[in-house]
Amino acid sequence: MTNLALLGARLLIGALLIGGAVQKALSPGDAGGMLVGLGLPFALVWPALIYDALAGLALWLGVAVRPVALSAAAYCALTSFFHLNVFQATGDAWQMTIFVKNWAIAGGCLALMVAGSGAWALRADRP
Repeated sequence: MTNLALLGARLLIGALLIGGAVQKALSPGDAGGMLVGLGLPFALVWPALIYDALAGLALWLGVAVRPVALSAAAYCALTSFFHLNVFQATGDAWQMTIFVKNWAIAGGCLALMVAGSGAWALRADRP
């Protein structure tokens, strides 16, 4: 069951990252507008899209799971503050939900970092 659970964790967290990449590709103005609203350059959408896609694929495939999971935890924690700032500026309650969700995902990524890929991975981590 451990390998199945770790595969499930990798697939679910990876799906969230891949979904973020697709969303940024199809509608870059949404994330870009949030960045610009915080005084950051719109162009940061593109490295975020690339990170989302590569990290999601790495988790799906089971490649470098521990370092990718650690970086994803940091990424989720960092990006949560964008949503907190938007919430404070607009009062949009959905942004607070996303803020909290990002911290929960960061926690899942940290757990995945500790556990590793499990056996069902292209490059399984050593226990």
